[in-house]
Amino acid sequence: MTLPNMLQITSLLSACRAGTLTPTDLVREVSARADAYAAKDPAVWISRVPMERLLARAAELEKLPAADLPLYGIPFAVKDNIDVAGLPTTAACPAFAYEPRESAEVIKRLEAAGAIVIGKTNLDQFATGLVGMRSPYGQPHCVFNADYVSGGSSSGSAVAVAAGLVSFSLGTDTAGSGRVPAAFNNIVGLKPSRGVLSTYGLVPACESLDCISVFAGSTSDAWEVERVAGAADARAPFSRTLLPRSLPLTTFRFGILPESERFFDGNEANAALYAQAIKRLEQLGGTPVELDFAPLKETAALLYSGPFVVERLAAIKGFYHSHRKDMDPTVGTILDGAANYTATDVFDGIYRQHALQQIAQRMWDKFDVMLLPTAPRIVTKQEVIEQPIAANSLLGAYTNFVNLLDMAACAVPAGFASDGLPFGVTFVSPAFTDEDLTALAGRFHEALGEGIGVARTEKPLVSEKQDGPSSERVLLAVVGAHLKGFPLHWQLEKEHAVLRETTLTAPDYRLFALPDATPPKPGLVRERGFAGAGLEVEVYELDATGFGRFVASVPQPMSIGRITLASGKEVCGFLCSEAVARSGTDITSTGGWRSYMQEK
Repeated sequence: MTLPNMLQITSLLSACRAGTLTPTDLVREVSARADAYAAKDPAVWISRVPMERLLARAAELEKLPAADLPLYGIPFAVKDNIDVAGLPTTAACPAFAYEPRESAEVIKRLEAAGAIVIGKTNLDQFATGLVGMRSPYGQPHCVFNADYVSGGSSSGSAVAVAAGLVSFSLGTDTAGSGRVPAAFNNIVGLKPSRGVLSTYGLVPACESLDCISVFAGSTSDAWEVERVAGAADARAPFSRTLLPRSLPLTTFRFGILPESERFFDGNEANAALYAQAIKRLEQLGGTPVELDFAPLKETAALLYSGPFVVERLAAIKGFYHSHRKDMDPTVGTILDGAANYTATDVFDGIYRQHALQQIAQRMWDKFDVMLLPTAPRIVTKQEVIEQPIAANSLLGAYTNFVNLLDMAACAVPAGFASDGLPFGVTFVSPAFTDEDLTALAGRFHEALGEGIGVARTEKPLVSEKQDGPSSERVLLAVVGAHLKGFPLHWQLEKEHAVLRETTLTAPDYRLFALPDATPPKPGLVRERGFAGAGLEVEVYELDATGFGRFVASVPQPMSIGRITLASGKEVCGFLCSEAVARSGTDITSTGGWRSYMQEK
């Protein structure tokens, strides 16, 4: 069987299960491809699994039913700050290298699913950088032009996928290292929610922020890898169980940069491609909403221009103090900066991080996801040589804030400029929305109509998300104690309800302040023929399961019925027994519960 240029998981699995392809065929082909590509770019790999071990692994798999393993025979690469038993872990620093006693937890899970490790890939030393230029093992380049950077720090991992050498690869992402290289090489970069993929067996950069990330040709492939590899792990201090949260996938709001905040460092082609991306997402059912980028920008500055650099030093402090001279000069200089901060500075930085998280959390009331450029523009290797810090900072303009604010992100291609260089955008959403996030990003990627990787001959194989809670959404109007800022609003937050609009009811509703209610609450009743001004309500969207739990908690005399809004649309909402409501005080003239409580 002749393999396609891009080794997408779905197509390889189908061939293996049909008996037209074997793991032995795959390891021989990918090894030959890696050898051939080394003539174009010798800096992709730091180490590779010897052929005899690959063949032995393939033979083991061929004794098992292909249908039983979700990643049967699928070849993948691993960033060389993640442990793989039998290969050294270098973190791109020869003096640091060691032989791990066991593989990282994510590697174990992927191998148990049938995947085959091909080798370890190059990176910015100690995962410190976004350029892919800070390694003594060479500097991988953009697959489209050798004068340009591959992006980092997961440089070799991205190139290995984009060049068709493996089906997927693992990177890491603290400041954008799993997204920037994806944009520069026309592939997908999925940064899961923090802690969902165990970091046991990872050389940390900033342990409280680090994420193991996934590069692939499609969002479907990337999500499948996360699904298989994800699990809580008590050995990883920041590990978390993925508790899925839903996003609307057909009609949704997406945050965009106001034109005044769109920074592309003079690259007008990328500015136009971002505007096109906004239009494309509108065509898929989205409504653009301008976001305030200022708090995100301030958060980003904390990572490298603030006390969080101390955490980078903490990760390798013993090695730093004894081997500073053996480190990449730029990486060493960054870590030197940790000496400028006191313990007080660190805590001040943490306090500010949490304050900014509160601000960012309120953004999700206005939109469901963000659509941002992945980077303003790609830079040349010469630019990095001349200005190593400034060039790196440029690339993190739209990525550095994401982990600090506990968000998930998925970078996807968004077209090419006339010079043949790619542009990418990133979908950003709240933590634990990973599956729906990749589904929405996948729809955008598919609608782009472009081929993936360097060959650009094959389009992403994207499977639509049809089932599950995201396809069953309920609109609920609240009028009293569940309004934002009132005592029972936490019940909506518990079910991850999303504010859709603040509006008015139809004119024929009255509102009463109920007697002896704890906490204070109103009762809403409909009076046919009454011609009022309408009453203020907030309309929230919940998934069907969450709505069911919420309804079960509603006490008498309240009930959930149908409420007509001023627009004529009907939604679910709180109604009250008319007899109980009219025993209270008629407050209809105030216009709503919030106004009434403010007047008291």
